[in-house]
This record gives sequence, C-alpha cells and structure tokens, in this order.
Amino acid sequence: MGAAGGLIRANSQTTINMGKFDFIDATFEARRQANQVRRLRDMTPLDGAYMQVDGRRLLNCCSNDYLGLSRHPLLAERAGVFAQRYGAGATASRLVCGNYPCFSELEARLAWLKQTSAALILNAGYQANATLLPALCDRAALILSDELNHNSIINGCRLARCTVKRYAHNDPQDLERLLAENADQGFSRIVIVTETVFSMDGDIVDLDALVSLAETYNAILMVDEAHATGVFGEKGMGLSCGKAVDVVMGTFGKGGGGFGAYVACSGRILEYLVNYCQGFIYSTGLPPAVVGEIDAALELIPEMEDRRRMVLENAAWFRERMAGLGLDTGPSASQIVPVVVGDENDALDLSRYLEEKGFLVVAIRPPSVPPKKSRVRVSLSALHTRADVERLADAFEQWRAA
Repeated sequence: MGAAGGLIRANSQTTINMGKFDFIDATFEARRQANQVRRLRDMTPLDGAYMQVDGRRLLNCCSNDYLGLSRHPLLAERAGVFAQRYGAGATASRLVCGNYPCFSELEARLAWLKQTSAALILNAGYQANATLLPALCDRAALILSDELNHNSIINGCRLARCTVKRYAHNDPQDLERLLAENADQGFSRIVIVTETVFSMDGDIVDLDALVSLAETYNAILMVDEAHATGVFGEKGMGLSCGKAVDVVMGTFGKGGGGFGAYVACSGRILEYLVNYCQGFIYSTGLPPAVVGEIDAALELIPEMEDRRRMVLENAAWFRERMAGLGLDTGPSASQIVPVVVGDENDALDLSRYLEEKGFLVVAIRPPSVPPKKSRVRVSLSALHTRADVERLADAFEQWRAA
C-alpha cells in the first residue's frame, strides 16, 4: 500500500486511490446536506441560570440542572473536603485499590433513599447503560426496548449481542404483545428496558403497567431514571421508589448537579454486577471530589420539595402557553418541554431567534430525534423564576407572529 495515495485493492483486477481519511469528508457531506452537523461552542456559567455565550449573557433554558444544584455551595464545599481527605483521584478501579470508604457509605445512603437492598456507584450514565445490559444478558437473551429509548440504551442493546425487539413508545399493550409472542421461544431470559422520564419528549412511562407485565411474564425490568432523579418520586428519588423494579439506573449529572451514575437493585444483583459488569470492573473509580458532590446532593435533594413543585408548575404553565400559540409540545408531562417544529432548518432558525432574544435553547435534530421531528428542547430549572418562563414564552409568541 502506497504511503501517500493509500492504495487499496478493491478486487483482483482493480485498484483505487483514496486517502485513508477521505471517509470523513464523505460522511460529513451527507450530514452537512441534511443540516445535522454539530459544533462545540464555549459557554461560561454566570450567576443563577445565565450563561455567557459569544460575549452575550443568555438565560440558559436547555440545562439538565433541574434543581440548580450545580451552583449550590454545599456541593463545592463537600467536593473539597473529600478531595483533601482522599486525594484527587481513586488511582485504580474499585476492585483493585480504589474502593475508598466514601463509596460504600454513599451507596448505603443511596440504597436507603431508593428503597432497595443495595446500590452501586458507576462513573457515568452512558457507561452504565452501555455495560449493564451486556452484563444482564447472554447471547440467548431477549431485550424488549422502548423505541424512543436513549442512545446509551440502544448501544447497550447492541453490545449485548442478543435478540432485541422494540415496542411502540410507552405502549404497554404492544409490549404485552411481544411478551406473549416470545414467552415460549426458548430465550434464556427476557429483559424489559425503558426510561421513566424520556429525555427528548419529556413524557412519563406507565411504570405500574410495566411492573405488572414483568411479574406476569417473569421478565427482568430495568429502568433509566436519569431525568427523574431529583425531580420525581418520594424525596425526589425517582418514580421507581417502592416499586418492584429489578434494576434501576440513574445519574447525578442532571438533577444531582454534579456527575456520576448509580444502580439500585437487590444485593444478589449487585454482587453479580460487581463480577460481570465490565464498565464497573475495568474503570477507575470516580474522583473523591465527585463522590463528595454526590454526597452533598443526596443530603439536599430529599428536602427540596418546594423546588420540585416550582419546576413542575412552571413547566405545566409553559406547556399551556405553548398550546395556546398552537405549538406542539408532544406528550410532555415533566420539566422537559420540547417545541417540535419538524424541519431541521426551522429548528435551527428558532434556536437562533431565541438566542437573539436572550435565551439559550438548543435545536435538537436527527439522529437524536426521528426524522421530521426536529425541535428546540426547553428544560426548566429551579433557577428559573415564573417571570423568566413568561419572558421565554413571550419570545416564542413573537417568533410565531413574525
């Protein structure tokens, strides 16, 4: 193979010339044509919910910091305390020498709050979903996955290398159809996986129906509480609290204001995951400062009922205002309120218009959402006042009238 031209033999008769990275240009061209190219922008957090972007002060209406904890002084203080006590890093995986006492103490508190027998701290939500499913499944398993599950769940299904079937979004009847059809097909186990609050549509799963189906068909039920943790459930600990859910994944990088993820489950499942979840086994433990942030968040979240109520009331008010303008917010029933416009260009134009009016609301386009379902995704936070939400709604009304 030529060093400069990258000669690649296509078959026994022909040879083609191509640079080894020409595939990048070809791939990006298709994305450029569809207006789906993503770019990084520097953004500096300011006071409250404001960000500085390209020299402008914008109200941040797309953050997942639902309770405003990322700016809470106790998280920063506790991070410093844990860093001083244990050092800057865990230095190894927790199975080697990185299992500091702060991990087990935090897991005990988390299990109590989640009303489960055990809990395990993992490094990130994406890593958790991408490695929990392969741990729970063998090649003879069947995964039944909601068709609008997060990309991390989709890739976890792929990495499990077993049969995967998608059921219609948030549709227990379609899920039951698949369970009935596959109950006697020789699968080693059946795993149902869903989000509880869906990240792009903001709607909420019918969890009681799924718990009942899992019990009826002897299936393992795994739920992703990333966008519910902090906002929903008893003490803000998610919609699965007190329910017969087998494996609960959640994160601290959203309602928790910091970083990290967790699994809440039985002691039997936890022992299994410690031995078979490769994302846990082969990753260095979280830095102690991050464990300190989580510790502080779990101290604060149970007492923040007023913040939870305010966020959800503001979201309900905003949805009603958007409906009055004839704008589509889909099935949203949470702090996540998409305004669906359909075309990628329209979503980008709306995002730019809102930025000109002083609001940071990012356009979400395929492949993050289905084709013709591009949108701007409004995420409301306890840092937003009702006056902030009213001004945002006014900006949508002005865009609608333009």
